Amino acid sequence: MLLFRQLFDPASSTYTYLLADAAAREALLIDPVFEQAQRDGALIREFGLRLRYTIDTHIHADHVTAAWRLRHSHGSEIVYGAHAGAERADRCAGHGEAIGFGRRALTVRETPGHTAGCITLVLDDESMAFTGDCLLVRGCGRTDFQGGDAHAMYRSVHQQIFTLPDECLLYPGHDYRGNTVTSVAEERAFNPRLGGALSESDFAGYMDNLGLPHPRQIDVAVPANRQCGYTEAGDAPDKDRSWGPLECTYAGFWELPAHWVEEHAGALQLIDVREPGEFTGPLGHIAGARLLPLGALAAGLEQLDREQPVVTVCRAGGRSAQATAMLERAGFRKVANLAGGMLQWHAQGLPVEGAGN
Repeated sequence: MLLFRQLFDPASSTYTYLLADAAAREALLIDPVFEQAQRDGALIREFGLRLRYTIDTHIHADHVTAAWRLRHSHGSEIVYGAHAGAERADRCAGHGEAIGFGRRALTVRETPGHTAGCITLVLDDESMAFTGDCLLVRGCGRTDFQGGDAHAMYRSVHQQIFTLPDECLLYPGHDYRGNTVTSVAEERAFNPRLGGALSESDFAGYMDNLGLPHPRQIDVAVPANRQCGYTEAGDAPDKDRSWGPLECTYAGFWELPAHWVEEHAGALQLIDVREPGEFTGPLGHIAGARLLPLGALAAGLEQLDREQPVVTVCRAGGRSAQATAMLERAGFRKVANLAGGMLQWHAQGLPVEGAGN
């Protein structure tokens, strides 16, 4: 079974794609975005996957890749096309090469035109293809920088993408109008730049007269992407994780495991945000925890030490996750949720106080 997710970065309108062999638990990411590495990593952990590769379809000019961050945090290999000019890539894949994950694979098709090093990635059964910025939904990438060439793009699309089966679904690298997917048959018939009876000279004339402004991020993004998003800090974390083994969920909440919280409870502010009846109910509470129901949390912030780490607790982790967001908005820097709440605490056989009926 193929596990597939289409992810979106609103700042750059970039699509990132997660594909995994669900049986083998092996995965890859296509076109990951630097600022979304935390989100992507959380999804991979929650699904219990091993990230084998990140693949960038080209050297992007509108965002920085997360390839290096994910390599640092997940041990994944960085893959670019053979002609992309990526200096820190682990693998530069040429036309026809297969990139395997479990029993599945993507095949590289070189599709220059937007840049000289663009590639399209085709799933092994040709049911899906990932076109980067070469072919968009009812559009295409620009061809006026980084070795772009309108004639090359026309040939790339017609020879490498439009030759796929009609029903093959095409997933673009970007979309600015809310489109998520198209198909070979649709684009061959309806793409206003490349479809229908439009010739190579028609297309080149159109593209050579677009008059588009310079991409805003190009001076930062292109040099960074030639280095595969390299940073000296490696993972470049967005949050201070020096005080505990924090993990971020796909929903964006930072959590700590129950066993670690039990071992370090004396150095933490444990804030139980349940109602009083729950605090002394069947699940009891953690020794040293302070009851501060979620509805009263905002009014009780002055009771908390802003320098000492805070761990929020509830029955299953939902209300306490909301509490962490409230605390962070109030300026608390060291905040985390107890993963799984008191249910997980009990499941691990950890001690409680005040358990009633």
